[in-house]
Amino acid sequence: MKPEVADKLELMSANLKELGSVLVAYSGGVDSSLVLEMAHRALDHACLGVIASSPSLPRAELEEAIALARERGITVRVLKTAEVERADYAANSPDRCYFCKSELYEGLARVALEVGAAAILDGFNRDDRADWRPGRRAAAEHGVVSPLDQAGLTKADVREAASELGLRNWDKPAAACLSSRIPYGIPVTVESLGRVESAERLLRAEGFRQVRVRDANAAATIEVEVGELSSLMEPVRLARIERNLHALGYSSVAVDQAGYQRGKLNRTRVDRPSEG
Repeated sequence: MKPEVADKLELMSANLKELGSVLVAYSGGVDSSLVLEMAHRALDHACLGVIASSPSLPRAELEEAIALARERGITVRVLKTAEVERADYAANSPDRCYFCKSELYEGLARVALEVGAAAILDGFNRDDRADWRPGRRAAAEHGVVSPLDQAGLTKADVREAASELGLRNWDKPAAACLSSRIPYGIPVTVESLGRVESAERLLRAEGFRQVRVRDANAAATIEVEVGELSSLMEPVRLARIERNLHALGYSSVAVDQAGYQRGKLNRTRVDRPSEG
C-alpha cells in the first residue's frame, strides 16, 4: 500500500475510535464497504452496518452486500425504506436523491437511537465532492459523518486500501440506485424500477460488467463501457437482447454509442445549483 494511503487510513482509524460507537450506512459498494471494515476494526462490536432494502436496490446487490459483511464477521441489519412511496421522491426532480437520503437517514437515526450509536457514517469520499449530490444536504441535516472524506481518501485510494485489506469487491464497478436510470421529470414507479433491474440483470448475464439501461417511459437505452460496444453490437447478440427487453415491456431499444459515463444523467440538467 502506498505510504500516503496508509497514512490516510491511520487518520481515519483514529477518527473512528474517537467516535466510540457508530452505525454505518452500508450499500455493498466499495466505499461503504471500506468504511464498515475500518469501523469494525477500530470499534469491533460498537460498529453496526445497516443496509436499506427497497425497490430502488437490486435484490442481487442486497444479497451480495449481506454475504460480504458476513464473510468479514461484521453484523449488518436490513432496514426497509419507503422512499418510492414519497411523492417528492417519485416525482423525480433533480433533487430526488435528497428525498431518498432523507428517508434513509430518518430510519438510520431511529436505529442509532435504539442501539446507542454515537454517529452515523456514510461512504462519501473526497472525489465525490466534484459530483452533483443533493443527498449531501440530507446528510448535513442529520449530522452524518463521512470518514473517507475527512481523511482525504479518493476513489483510487479507497480501491487500493480495499484491495490491501482483502475486500473482494475492491474493483466493483460504480453503482447507483435504480432510480438513476430514469430521466428527471419522468415519475419513478415500482414497475419501472423492476423493469430496469430485470433488464440490467439480463445484460450482465450476457457478460457485460458495467451496465446501465436508461428507462424513459419504457423506451430503453443501453449503455456499456466503450470497449464493450463492439461486443454489444454483434448482430445476433443485439437481436437477442432486443427481443428479451421487448419481452420485459420495453417499447423500443437503443444503444448509446458514447458508452457508459458516470454521472451522465446529471449532465442533462440545465441548472446545477450548488450543494454548498
